[in-house]
Amino acid sequence: MTTPEYPTALGASSRESITLLGTDLARDVMGTVGFGELAFWLATQRRPTPGETRVFEAVLAALADHGFTPTAIVTRLTYLSAPDSVQGALAAGLLGGGSRFLGVTEDSGRFLDDVLTGVDGELPTDDAGWDALALETVTAQRAARRFVPGLGHHVHKDGDPRTPRLFEIATEEGLFGPHLSLFAAIGRVHPQVLGKTLPLNGAGVCGAALADLGLPLELLRGFALLARTAGLIGQLAEELRHPVANDVFLSVDLNNRSVAPDPYVPDLRASDLEGDSHG
Repeated sequence: MTTPEYPTALGASSRESITLLGTDLARDVMGTVGFGELAFWLATQRRPTPGETRVFEAVLAALADHGFTPTAIVTRLTYLSAPDSVQGALAAGLLGGGSRFLGVTEDSGRFLDDVLTGVDGELPTDDAGWDALALETVTAQRAARRFVPGLGHHVHKDGDPRTPRLFEIATEEGLFGPHLSLFAAIGRVHPQVLGKTLPLNGAGVCGAALADLGLPLELLRGFALLARTAGLIGQLAEELRHPVANDVFLSVDLNNRSVAPDPYVPDLRASDLEGDSHG
């Protein structure tokens, strides 16, 4: 009978030692490798350069916390309801990482990558070329009535301060690649198409930066959640010392008002009434 094997280059243990990524965990990693560097290393199975680590950790810092967002509020409220379940409170907040909060990081990275991989020929080499590609991209999105991921912010309407800082860090480290170049160009040209100026938001620039680092596009939201986990732990730590969750709960509970039922009525379009042509 053949013994099954489950190969992994990640963590493995023997009676004497623990190895991680081919190195001795206790001797070569603990106290030597920072957590951001390790997270990058685990995801790519290659050790990042100092510049890559700096950009990656800047992204984690940018996404860690952004105030009383829905993810922070639900974490505090879940802890109020179940103080015996810190993991439940953290999970509740992380589950809210979707298309409006946190998920934009992945959406932007994927969107930019789709545009870049669809280019026929060489990528642009100067701002004029990137602007032309960006103008074509935004125009196509507008014609299809689709949003451009990473454009707009409900608070930072005059500019998200995280965006120029991450541009600056990536430039300093020689890691301002095609995803960031296209994203920056979208910021320059979109008013010509949309008729208004929207900020390039922090989640979007983080997605572009992560994509330029060569991280798996499928995991970009995971990195946003990794960052937000630290922020949610901070939210819980503050909730323990300066609780507000009960005030939020009571504000809603004591100020609700009873209204008449509003029955749901299906929206029957003509196509619905014609039946399924595929029978």
